[in-house]
Formats: sequence, structure tokens, C-alpha cells
Amino acid sequence: MNIHEYQAKAVLKEFGVPISRGVPILEKSAARSAAAELPGPLFVVKSQIHAGGRGKGRFKETEAGPQGGVRLAKSPEEVELFVGQMLGRTLVTVQTGPSGKQVNRLYLEEGSDIAKEFYISLLVDRSTSRVSFVVSTEGGMDIEEVAHKTPDKIVTFSVDPATGVLPHHGRRVAQALGLDGDLAKQAGKLTAQLYEAFVAKDMAMLEINPLIVSADGRLICLDAKISFDSNSLFRHPEIFALRDESEEDAKEIEASKHDLSYISLDGEIGCMVNGAGLAMATMDIIKLYGAQPANFLDVGGGATKEKVTEAFKIITSDPQVKGILVNIFGGIMKCDVIAEGVIAAVKDVGLTVPLVVRLEGTNVALGKKIIAASGLNVIPADDLDDAAQKIVAAVKKV
Repeated sequence: MNIHEYQAKAVLKEFGVPISRGVPILEKSAARSAAAELPGPLFVVKSQIHAGGRGKGRFKETEAGPQGGVRLAKSPEEVELFVGQMLGRTLVTVQTGPSGKQVNRLYLEEGSDIAKEFYISLLVDRSTSRVSFVVSTEGGMDIEEVAHKTPDKIVTFSVDPATGVLPHHGRRVAQALGLDGDLAKQAGKLTAQLYEAFVAKDMAMLEINPLIVSADGRLICLDAKISFDSNSLFRHPEIFALRDESEEDAKEIEASKHDLSYISLDGEIGCMVNGAGLAMATMDIIKLYGAQPANFLDVGGGATKEKVTEAFKIITSDPQVKGILVNIFGGIMKCDVIAEGVIAAVKDVGLTVPLVVRLEGTNVALGKKIIAASGLNVIPADDLDDAAQKIVAAVKKV
């Protein structure tokens, strides 16, 4: 689960992490009062969306002006002007795709006099099963670009969970950033604070870009991006309360209500599969035969008829879907349950696109019999390869 920058900074502040003062703005009328809470004379108006590249982004509406999603205002009047131009508009960045995201929240922050910019992030390194730090002197840039062009400017190291952060980790960060004296001490303290926050809140990723040195010699986290391990949210109701569903795909939200593993994609073939591995293989073979999957959907090993019905409804609610492939290998998941769920869903929402069903495993004969007796216009398939070819061919005819 992702949260907004201003929320991330509030979480980090609980652990003593140095951040700039700021005020969230949720409606245009709050612009002046928000500016009055900050010293000025320089303010930063930041769009709050779950995507990077906001500063280089552009609003779709021409009346919003040529500037991007992060703007410098030199007066409360200019703050009010920018808030009016940005709030409620659609911002397009390199990460949102051409459709962009509507800006429903802004963050007004005090301006900072920047001497240097750095990058620091924490994430779970799956190869070592430890929390790793990624540190670079190239702050304010996309870390992917830095890794591609100047990989020598990135320093990474892991922390042993048995010991947690030790003084030498802080010294490693300071050395990587070229800091000494008091700034090195600040870097050591910040290293410990970030690690404590990461572990305590079950974060999956914590990124500070940029981490700055201010003109008066302070380390300040000027931006913050945090994502949390969704499986741990039951331990953190205060974090779950920060969820902004307007930033998420409506189909993914609906799927989560029924405990379905669903991710929306850009293709035209809807997929309903049991098992993550089989789902990935199904997506791969669809692409092999020249089409694109519209989603990843794993109904799980113990799905009920009702769960399958909801999964089918979610697939058919996607206007991009021009065909559906149901691919079930019955183990714990029984083929007759899938068949009954598909029939129930079709009767409920209708079927306007080609449907290919491949069943194999537990109760496969019964499942096929149920489908055949339903009178539905279903294209049967013998195996995965056959199913993929049939659905791709059917979609291309549409």
C-alpha cells in the first residue's frame, strides 16, 4: 500500500526524522490559511499523487499553465493562484501514463535553501532477506537513470536484523555522501531513524529523494515516498487509515474485498487462473501468440463459487477486455466449482465477448459437463497452448 508524501513525512516525523514544515491542502479555499501557517516568503506547492516525476509532469488542461506538478510560490497570493490551477486537474507524468492522475490533494511546504542534494532509500533485499540501504550523491534524479549511466555513484549495503543499525552503518552512509564533521553525525542519526521507522511500520520501500544539506548545515528529507507490506497492515490500523482509494484502480479495490489477487494491465484478454505461477504462464503464452493480457488474476486454491463469480464480474467490468480466458488446474480448487461460478457470473452480467475455458485436474469431467450443459457460448480448450491460441484468434476476429 502506498501513501502520499505529506503522510509519509508525518510517519517519519514520529521517529525524529528531520523534515520541512508543511500543510496539506484538500480544497482551494484552504490555500490562504495554509500559507499563513508557514513563515515564507518562499513556498513549494506539491501535487499529491501516487506517482513519481511530479515536478516534470504536465497538467492536461491548458488553462492550468505550462508549469508542472511542483511549483515555487513567492507569496501567499501566488500560492492561492497555483492551488486554483492544480487542485482537481489531471497531472501526467512518466509514471502515470498518458491518462494521468487527478490531483485531489496538495502539500504546501516551506521553501528550502539547498546546498547539496542526495539520495537514500531502504528496501527489502530478497537475495539476503535483509533490509538494504541504497545511497547516492546524485539526489533529485531518477535512481534508475543513475544506475544506468553512473552505477559507481550508488552504494548499497545490508543490515543484519540480529544487530540492527550500528554506528558503522551511519559512517558508511556519511562516507558514501562525502559528509564529515557535524553532517556525518547527522547522517549517522538519520540512518538509525530511517531503519527504525522501516522495521517498526513494516515498510516495503522507503525513499528519500532528495535528502538535502540546507544552507545552514542541516540534513533535511525534502521528499519522501513510502510503500507498506500489505500483508502486515492488520498490525497497523493507523497506517491502513491513510489509504487513498482514489489513487487505486477500482477493480483492484473490489478484488481486495473478495480476497482476490488482481492487478490491472493494459491488454485486451481477461484472465482468470488459479495459482500465481500458472497465472504468469498464462499471461506469457498470451503474449507469445501476439496479444496482451488485461489483468493478472489468481482466484486462489480454495475459491468458492461466489468468489469465482465476483472474479468474473471484475474481469467483465473492464471495457478494454475483448475476450476472456479461464485457465484452471484443479488441485484444491475443483473444476466443477469454477464451472458453476462462471455460469452464475455469465447469467448475472451477461457475456458479450469470446470466452475460452480450459479445465484440468480435480473433477474436470464434472466441470466440463456443467459447462456443456449450460448452453453458454463457451469455446473449450484441451490444454494451455490450445487455449491461448483459441482466445487470441477469437479476439482478433472481434
